[in-house]
Amino acid sequence: MSPLAEVTPLIPPMRWLLYVAAFLVFLAGLVLFVFPLRTDEFFAWTVNPPMTAVFLGAAYWSAAGLEVTGARSSSWGSARLAVWPVFIFTTLTLGVTLLHLDRFHLSPNTAPTAQIATWAWLAIYAIVPVAMLVIGWMQIRSRRPGPQSVTAGRPVLPPALRLLMVGIAGVLLLYGVALLAVPVPAATWWPWQLSELTARAVGAWLVGLGWSAAQGQFSRDLRTVRPVALTSVAFVILQALALLRYGSALNWPSAQAIGFVTVLLAIGMAGAWALALSRSPAARTGMT
Repeated sequence: MSPLAEVTPLIPPMRWLLYVAAFLVFLAGLVLFVFPLRTDEFFAWTVNPPMTAVFLGAAYWSAAGLEVTGARSSSWGSARLAVWPVFIFTTLTLGVTLLHLDRFHLSPNTAPTAQIATWAWLAIYAIVPVAMLVIGWMQIRSRRPGPQSVTAGRPVLPPALRLLMVGIAGVLLLYGVALLAVPVPAATWWPWQLSELTARAVGAWLVGLGWSAAQGQFSRDLRTVRPVALTSVAFVILQALALLRYGSALNWPSAQAIGFVTVLLAIGMAGAWALALSRSPAARTGMT
């Protein structure tokens, strides 16, 4: 039998928080991915070039999938793979927002829709991390021990997949932290031009995604990796569409562009592999 994590149901407040967060990131992704040339009218700040907007939009939309999948999970063991990356990302993005508040559409000279988007952005990123902390504490307090096998605690993913996920996590976390800490020099390794604000916004996403990959490779149940796997596959598909639309912004065939595509392929491979395992007969029956 596979190792059984604690059998702790997902509490309703956490489920609804994930659904609300999914709806909010879907809206952000809609503006960025569908209307990348109109962020001066519909988004909290003007995002240039359009490739940056669609990159961020793809990240938001893939995160919506992560949160919905987490919300639909029956147990905390699976849902927490969605909760903690979202908490880390929203906390980092709040810090980035406060650091670059002068770039946001708070001026009365900006479009009314942009001002509304900005105030909504500030409210969301001020409230969501706190709500996740409070409800996360409630969720952890609701934990109750469940049956465990003698192999409980052992990660069940194949060693090669775990190694791939560790490599992806390391690259995303290290480069994400670099973009957050020293955005100007770190952005020279990005395949298209980034401002300080967009470099840090991208960095927050990379840290969140890297944390998700790092968490996922420790999974003790094949079924619990499904949210991370689905998010990874969706992220790569959406980024491929972004490249089809605005890939000319990349400097081909520079080392940065090749590295970007290589990392995307690695994420897609790991996500597809983990998704296949999570849907296998062994996962459905609890066998390893």
